[in-house]
Amino acid sequence: MRISLGPIQYFWPAEKVYDFYQQAKTWPVDIVYLGENVCAKRREIKLEDWLRIANELTAAGKHVVLSTMVLLEADSELSRLKRICNNPSYPVEANDLSAVYLLKEVREFVAGPHINMYNNETIKLLSHLGAYRWVMPMELSAQTLQGLLENKPENIETEVFAYGHIPLSFSARCFTARNHNLPKDQCNFLCKQDDQGVALYTQENHKLFNINGIQLQSGIPCNLINAIEKMHSLKVDVVRLSPQINNMENVVNMFRKAIDKTITQNEIDLWLTEDSNNSEWCNGYWYGKPGMNWQKEA
Repeated sequence: MRISLGPIQYFWPAEKVYDFYQQAKTWPVDIVYLGENVCAKRREIKLEDWLRIANELTAAGKHVVLSTMVLLEADSELSRLKRICNNPSYPVEANDLSAVYLLKEVREFVAGPHINMYNNETIKLLSHLGAYRWVMPMELSAQTLQGLLENKPENIETEVFAYGHIPLSFSARCFTARNHNLPKDQCNFLCKQDDQGVALYTQENHKLFNINGIQLQSGIPCNLINAIEKMHSLKVDVVRLSPQINNMENVVNMFRKAIDKTITQNEIDLWLTEDSNNSEWCNGYWYGKPGMNWQKEA
């Protein structure tokens, strides 16, 4: 089982992005997804810069995939999508059917988690159109995944989102701008101040959502490290870890050890409760429960 680093979901300054991927060169990850897939206004890093980062990661032995936007709202965004899809060097993760249309029968691609893939026929269709890997939508359960894998095409790999704040929805409205009483077109890029988003609490002071520009995320991070053994049994090919600004190397190493079975359950439990950046986790979707729930592997 391989490990992938998903695309950075937040608007980090370019220097932080470059530094993050410099460090990632030495981490035990196999696949790295690059590019902006949340907000088209986040243009501090150009496509040429992403390609340069991709070249450096490839030289370090990583397999690079370029990610595309989830929500396209303007002709300029479609033009950028075409440039990404037409790049001659790297495969592309399609997060919207417009990307699938541009990529179909032209080159192989990854069907991203934001495409609605809820039955075998959809997976078979995407495989026929050129998908060599599909990323399970985050809200599906292990039981649903098992049913989907029983009849999936043999030539398509399976990837599961296993760590990080879960992307729940994307909107034409910017929640970060609204939080500062600003219109979206005059947002002043305030999301750049929040390298892990902004927590939204209930009246009972429980984390409900995480605001990240036009994206709403789960209030607490998902962590499926206790489900690695189940993923092994299901023959999942790739587990995806969503980048965070701090302590990411430790996260990668813990998942690598869990996959390689070189760590005990007691060590995992200690990390979950004491040694990580978070004191709360969720994994409910995996068990067919409300996504914000947490339970140990049965």
